[in-house]
Amino acid sequence: MPKKITRFMKPLWKNEDGATAIEYGLIAALIAVIIIAAVTLVGTDLGNMFNQVANNI
Repeated sequence: MPKKITRFMKPLWKNEDGATAIEYGLIAALIAVIIIAAVTLVGTDLGNMFNQVANNI
């Protein structure tokens, strides 16, 4: 029985397709977080600038 399990698990252990997909997913998530942070910062600064312009008018 252990030999059957070993023969079944050996090809799965060497298969790295799932690991690559997970890595791409993590990279995409990191890029999304960076974009969200940048848009939030720019949006806040832009809102402040429009408020200053409105107050000066």
